Amino acid sequence: MIARRADTRARADFATWKMIAKLNGASGLPPAAQEFLASYKTRLTDLSEHEATEATIREMYKAYYAEMGGGGAPPEVKPATAEPVTDNVTAFRKLPPKPKAAPSGAATARKLPVALIFAALCVAYVGIRLYWQ
Repeated sequence: MIARRADTRARADFATWKMIAKLNGASGLPPAAQEFLASYKTRLTDLSEHEATEATIREMYKAYYAEMGGGGAPPEVKPATAEPVTDNVTAFRKLPPKPKAAPSGAATARKLPVALIFAALCVAYVGIRLYWQ
């Protein structure tokens, strides 16, 4: 578990530091990060970019493994194989309109009591007005 966490952290940190260095912000990184980036740049002169990246990540992994409390030599962690990226964008489709629900018996029955209440209030109002006169 420590090995997997150390490897994941090393890969994430290296990608972040590399992006910060590309944006000319490497001077704001911690000293350890600057050392790892310097070793990466020296490896780039002898190795390809992929090999230099993996070598630097292995170096970071060993340091993180020891820092996280791993004892002895860190075990070899196989990186997760990335599946080929496929285009997962789908064309926009307009959803079919939802059919409007036909008025049910409850909706029509509800109008009747409201009308009756209104009529009753009108009758009560007229009755009270006639009574007071």
